[in-house]
Parts: sequence; C-alpha cells; structure tokens
Amino acid sequence: MSVTEATRFSDLSASPIRPLSQTEVKSVLSDLKDWGKEHAAIARLLAGEGPLKDFIVAAFTLSPYLRDTARIDPRLLARALDEPVLPAIEAAIARARAAWKAEEGEVTEAMLMTRLRVAKREVAFFTALADLARIFDARRTTALLTALAEAATSAAIDHLLLSAHDSGKLKLPDPAHPSEKSGLIVLGMGKLGAAELNYSSDIDLVVFFDPMANVAVDPTETVETFSRLVRRLIRIMQERTADGYVFRTDLRLRPDPGATPLAISFDSAMLYYEGRGQNWERAAFIKAKPIAGDLKAGEAFLKGLVPFVFRKYLDYAAIADIHSIKRQIHVHKGHGEIAVKGHNVKLGRGGIREIEFFVQTQQLIAGGRVPALRLRATEPMLQELAKANWIDAATAEELTEAYWFLRDVEHRVQMVRDEQSHVLPETEAELKRIAFMLGFADTAGFSARLVEVLKTVERRYAALFEQEAKLSSETGNLVFTGQKDDPDTLETLKRLGFERPADISRTIRTWHYGRYRATQSVEARERLTELTPELLRVFGESKRADEALLRFDNFISGLPAGIQLFSLLGNNPALLSLIVNIMSSAPRLAEVIAAKPHVFDGMLDPGLLAELPTRAYLAARIEGFVSGARHYEEILDRLRIIAAEQRFLIGIRLLTGAITGKQAARALTHVADLIVAAALKAVLEEIEAAHGKFPGGRVALVGMGKLGSFELTAGSDIDLILLYDHDSDAFESDGPKPLDNMKYFIRITQRLIAALSAPTAEGVLYEVDMRLRPSGNKGPVATRINAFAKYQAEEAWTWEHMALTRARVLCGDESLMQEAEAIFRSVLGRKRETGKVARDVAEMRDLIDKEKPPKDIWDLKLIPGGLIDIEFIAQFLALVAPARGAAQPEKAVATGDALSVLGAMMDPNDLDTVQKALVLYTEVSQIVRLCVDGGFDPKEAPAGLVDLVCRAGDCPDLRTLEAEIRRVSKAVRKIFQGVVKG
Repeated sequence: MSVTEATRFSDLSASPIRPLSQTEVKSVLSDLKDWGKEHAAIARLLAGEGPLKDFIVAAFTLSPYLRDTARIDPRLLARALDEPVLPAIEAAIARARAAWKAEEGEVTEAMLMTRLRVAKREVAFFTALADLARIFDARRTTALLTALAEAATSAAIDHLLLSAHDSGKLKLPDPAHPSEKSGLIVLGMGKLGAAELNYSSDIDLVVFFDPMANVAVDPTETVETFSRLVRRLIRIMQERTADGYVFRTDLRLRPDPGATPLAISFDSAMLYYEGRGQNWERAAFIKAKPIAGDLKAGEAFLKGLVPFVFRKYLDYAAIADIHSIKRQIHVHKGHGEIAVKGHNVKLGRGGIREIEFFVQTQQLIAGGRVPALRLRATEPMLQELAKANWIDAATAEELTEAYWFLRDVEHRVQMVRDEQSHVLPETEAELKRIAFMLGFADTAGFSARLVEVLKTVERRYAALFEQEAKLSSETGNLVFTGQKDDPDTLETLKRLGFERPADISRTIRTWHYGRYRATQSVEARERLTELTPELLRVFGESKRADEALLRFDNFISGLPAGIQLFSLLGNNPALLSLIVNIMSSAPRLAEVIAAKPHVFDGMLDPGLLAELPTRAYLAARIEGFVSGARHYEEILDRLRIIAAEQRFLIGIRLLTGAITGKQAARALTHVADLIVAAALKAVLEEIEAAHGKFPGGRVALVGMGKLGSFELTAGSDIDLILLYDHDSDAFESDGPKPLDNMKYFIRITQRLIAALSAPTAEGVLYEVDMRLRPSGNKGPVATRINAFAKYQAEEAWTWEHMALTRARVLCGDESLMQEAEAIFRSVLGRKRETGKVARDVAEMRDLIDKEKPPKDIWDLKLIPGGLIDIEFIAQFLALVAPARGAAQPEKAVATGDALSVLGAMMDPNDLDTVQKALVLYTEVSQIVRLCVDGGFDPKEAPAGLVDLVCRAGDCPDLRTLEAEIRRVSKAVRKIFQGVVKG
C-alpha cells in the first residue's frame, strides 16, 4: 500500500500475515481483553471483527517482542489503532532529537536516557507493525530507524557537550546549539551512514575532534575530555534500564582501536589513514556520514579523506587486495544445495554481504575517477553502476530486488525477539514464524523463494569475480575460501596429519577474513597465504597437530601486527620449527605468547640461542629497558614486561636444549634477583616521597627457598623476608606524612608485595610468600635485624634453621646485608646435637608424607626419594657439619653445589647416586614446569611434551623413564634414611 501522512492501520483491507497457531491466538486475545479494560480503542478492536483485528492478533502471535512491548505500555497499541502511522513515528523521532532540551529546570542524564528509550520503544513498535502490515517497505523502515539513531545520538552529544560546558571543561561558541562549531564530529559508519539500519542493529560510530576549534578550556586535556564524553555516550545509548536501551554502540572502526583513545584528533586520524590505512578501512569509509556533533566539520573531514578512500588512479595493489578479500568468500557457482534452516542471510552464500561487497569493490576501483560512484546506499549505487556500464541493467535490477527481499527476511528474524541475529531458525516451527511474518502460506513457499534469491545473488557475484583462490602443494589442493569446506582440502589436511580437518580449515579461513589485527593488512595476508602450505606441513609432522595449530591460531589472534612475523617465518625454517615446537609441546609458553605477544620480539635476536643468560647479560637488558621510565607505575609495568620477556626467552633456550635445567634455574633466579632489587628501589623512592626517610633507616631483602638456592622454575613463587634497622632514638619518619617505625617498614613491605604480586594488564611479576619470616604468618611482615638475630638464636625450630641454609641476601643496604649474612653464618655455624637434628628432620619428612602425599610417580618433589629427600639430606648435613668438624658452604648455593661440599660426610657412591638423581629430577621438573601448569600427566600431556620429558630424562621412551625414576627414587630414599640418623 502507498503510505501518506494520513495512512492508518485501520486502512488495511486484509491482513498480510497469518497467526502462528490457534493456541497463540487465544493467548493474545486474553491479553487484549486485559488491556481493553483500561483502553477504549483496544476494547473496540476486540469487540469487532475485521482485517485490523486479524492483523494485530497475528502480529502478536508471531513477535513475542511486540507483544511484550504492548504488555509494558498498552497505550502504544491504543495509539497505533487511532493515530496516523507516519506522523506518530516522526513525532517520536523529533522528541528524541529534542530530548536534551530542558522544558523547565535541568535535564539530567537519567532523564535524557529515559526520554530516548521511550522514543526508541515507540519507533520500534510502530515501525515493526507498519512493516509487517506492508504499510512500509524495507526502504522506509531502514530510513526511519536510521533517522531515530541519528536523532538519539545528536541529542546525547548535545547534552554531553552542554554538560562539559557547564562543568568548565569546554567553552562552547553557542551553548544554545552545543554541537555547532564544537569541532566534535560523530561519523555513522556502515548501515547507519548509508541510512540502511536494520531492525535490531547496533550502530557503528567513529568520533574525531578538531583541536583548532579551541573549545577545550585546558588544551592538554582535550583527548581525555572528549574520550570521557564518548564513554558517557556509550552508556547513554546502550545501558539497559527498566525502559530498555536505545542502540548497542560499537566504536571499533576507529583507527587501531586496541591502541587509540575513543576520541581521536583530526590530525592523528589523517596521519593514520595516509600512512597505515588499509583497504578494508577505505571500504568502511565509503558509507561514512556525519550524524551528530559539528556536522560541517564532519563534512570537511570526510572531504579531506576522499583521496584515501577513492584513489585517483587504478591502484593495482588495491585491486589485488580487493580480489584477495573476495577470495575469502568461496564462489560456489550454484553447486550444492543451500540449507534454508540455519542459513545466515547476511554472511551466508548469496547473502546481503555479497551484494554489498559486489557494490563496494567496484566503488573502490572506479570511484576515484567517477565521482557518481561514491554514493553511500546500496540501491542507488547499483543504479549508478548500471548507468556507468560497470554492470548491466538486469544485474542491477535483480540485485536490488534480492537486496530488499533479504533485508525483509533479516528484519523478520530480528523482530521476533529484538535480537541482532541474521540466522534463520533451525526448527520447522520457528521457520514457520518467519515465513508467516513475510506473508508466505507455508515454509515450503518461503524456502523456495529464498533459495531462488540466494542463487541469483551467488550467480551474479560469481560472474564479477571469475578467479578463485587456490593454493597448490605437493600433497594436494589447499583452498581456504568461502563459507563451506572444500572436500579436496579436507583430504589434503588429513594426509598432512590433522585429525579434525574441518576445524583446521575453518581456523585458516578465519585468518583469510582478516578478523585478527595480525591479518588485517593485505601484505600480512599475502605472506600468510604463501606461508600456509609449509606451515601446515610442519605442524602436520608434530604429534597432536590439531592442538598445536589451534594454539598457533590463539597466538596470532593476539598479535598487534603480523607482516614481520609471517615474513620472518617464511624465510627462517628454524624459527618456524621452534614455533611449532612451542605450540605442540608447551601450552604454558603458548599461552604466554598469546597473552603477551611482545615477548616474541626477543626471539628475533639472532644470538638468542648462542648466548648464555648470565647475570651480567640479563642485568644489561633489564636495566636498559627500565631506565627510561618516568614514574612509579611505569617502572613496575616495564619490570613486568621485561621479566615476562626474559623468563620466556630462558624457557625457549631450555625448550631447544640450548641450556640445561640447572642453567635455566640459575638464569630464572638471576631475573628474579634483578627484578626484586629494581622493585625495592622503586618502592623505597615512592615511600620516601610520601613519608620521608626514617633516621638511620636501612632495609635488606632475603631470598629463601628456591630463590635463595638458585633453583627457581618457570612459574615459581618467591620466598622473601624483609629485614630493617634504624636509629634507636628515632620514632618517626621525616616526611610530610610521617609514620612510626613499625608502620614505616611494614608499609615498605606491603608496597613491595603489591608491586610484585598485584595483577595488572601486564600480568603479575611473582607470587610472594613471606611465611618463612620469624613466627610465620603470625609475626609482622617486616622484621628488625636484632629481633631476627634473637629469634634465630633462641626460638627458631630445626626446620627454620634448615630453611636458613638456603637464605641469601638479595639487595638493600650494604651494611645491613653484611649483618644479615653474619647472622646466617653464626646460626648455621653452631654445633648441634646430631641425634635431635636427625629426629626433627625425619619427623618433618614423615609429616610431609602424611599431609602432602605424592599424586603419582611424576610428582618428583614429593615422591619418597624425590627432590625433598635430596634437599633434606643437604640441609641436615649443613646443620650437623660443625658438630662433625666438616666443611660447610660459605653462603647459600644450589643443592647440588652444597652436596659437593657436604658430601665428605657421605659414602662417595651414595653421593654420586644422589647427585645424578638431582640432575634427573631437575631436568625433568624444569621442562614440565616450563610447558604446563600443574603436574605432568602422561595421558593428558601434549605429545611434544612427552618427547621433551624423555629427552630431559635421557630415555628413549616414557616407560623406560618411569622405570628409571622408580629405581633412582628407591635408591635415594634408602640413602636418605641412612644419612639422616643420629
């Protein structure tokens, strides 16, 4: 029906839709009866018969969303029955545009949000009914929905600009018209820019500002002020309240959204597009339109962007990129049936996206020379392409008809429950709902028409791009375009060693779609395309190839860019093999590089595997990276970044066999030492800035456990004790906020723990354990040196003296460090009763056996005859050495080195057995802790890890290694029992 300003729903001569079922009809009639008690228009509708009643009942049976809307506000239905349709919608849009204006008093953000949501509900209700009644066609529906989005966004922007003006952040030229000459522009992208918004669409916005408008009171805060304004805009538009929402809002089409603020200056944007803009961004800006804010400035901005979007000359690199974008969608050319149920009418075969892409590719190629081809909307562009003889008139007509039919289908899918879906239902009952909403008598008629349309689009699309992307390899075809899998490719993947070829094919198609930042540039995709056959061959050779490739996919999904890596892998087979090694054997390392791709940068160092990670080597890199930091938080973030990178690189060396487990342990400990020292320095400076210095104040950090004995593994926590001292007559610090002695040094410790273990965007440095301090968790976190000496001399238990054998002063005041070392030597140099020490050690080992029994033979720390037994042997001998007149290590050293000194008290053969067992346990433990979180489970472990564990244990297979561990641990337990006795 043709629509006029006077057209009403009562003008319907027949209902174009039928109800879903008689059961639903009865339910709707019951609702109408309830609503009719309060609203005369609804009561009149119910009392009579006719097309209007048939239509309303049918619409409410088919759309739970419309029925729920009427239930929330029956007045809307009453108005729909009485008022002309178009003026009611236009009035609601006008109210949305004026929602920021105060009738009396101030318009709060909550009031604005309510006004916009009420207007949205009215427009959505009236528009859906008018569309279902065929009073509106899809052209009118999309135009009205777009008008609402523009009005709502403009009102929100006016409100926010005025609010910033009133708060003194901005100085607007004309507060009565806040947007005018504000320099703030909001561009509508995609369907919003083209006035083609769908029924439940989100809106794509990009926000820029012109610093030359000089509206910011403090120019240094311009970016923050406008970005905060945009954050509030998003909240106003999409936060769900009791009144619903206005539009879901997406700002990810701005330049490099992962690294830029929500509002970007004109100059920064222009620099980005001129230097780094990609062809997909050119395509996105074809539809861009200023919809809110300073519209004149918006038009000027887009005018300046024309040379980027529409190249003056035919750009062959761009054409190649456009063709490669196209090759991501497989041209089926009509082969095979299209399944209607579950079909995506936007992205699927013959869908809306193919029509839009058909238009946009030709605009990118020819729009630079033919200004008529720069229109935003799809239908007018099809007509212009036909006029310019780029396509024939029949193609333009067919694709236009197909476009609007598919938009109708899309709208019906979304009108059911107001969900942003483009996928047809999987069940017959739900598909019938869509068919009835479109006016079809049954699903068969709808399905036949839909398939006819989809095949028409597919045929026209295929004719535009005859070439299809194929990768050939010695093993067979590898085609990764389109929505469905290529059967030959699945066979090739199976032959290469993949067990789930369909999953792998889908993963690689994702790369070609440019969905990841690493694959968004044409060059990156070209390099990856060239690399793919070799990548699949190398991954296919690894055990559990599917898992390994999926980890690689997780890795590249997190990369900020890909071209350097893909070029490097293409030219460096050894590096490619290393990547495969990580993905197939070390899930923990794979997770690290997926979460923090920057750690991968260090792998590009050609000397990585040749240089040993000595303390001097690591110190130079850590100091160089942290030196430029300007403030406390930046120092800590840089420490987190460099620590993650260096730990990762040590892991890579261990993984490849460039260093041993013992060398890895020492290097990981060096990293911890250096990081902890830098963190303590930063903490002290921060405390002194806030609270001043404490007279005579000195601090020293002691590393205990594996940190003290240079035996850290990947993921180890660190055991620390903070010792301090100060002038005995000093009671508080000398800063602006003075603290007493206890609070001052406890505050230092608490800040240090937070610096090391607080989770941030850059991760955690180390989990910190301070339970080895005097009195454990019951005692204060910071210990004064004289109290520490007294406790160790008079109160400490045997197990605490065992722990002291691995105490090592890490950093702090030099004189206090020397005092601490002297205390360690004094306590450990004392002659003890051997029998008592032996009983205490044996009792403690028994207690561990009872309270923490080993999970299995691979629990190398806790098994009888495992790492704890060896450590206890060394610690026992260290404690009884003075009584036996034997030599002790002069300072904390690794367990193996300690045994070399203390071994004079052992049988030489026993010493050799224990040393060899320690090497075996260390090598296997280091690899396991590096590659997986938790223990080693042969049934669950990646196949590559099983190989690495066997290599670390110097055994041909797992069965042999397990037998060796059982033999060795049995021998060590016997030696432990022999050594630890009175």
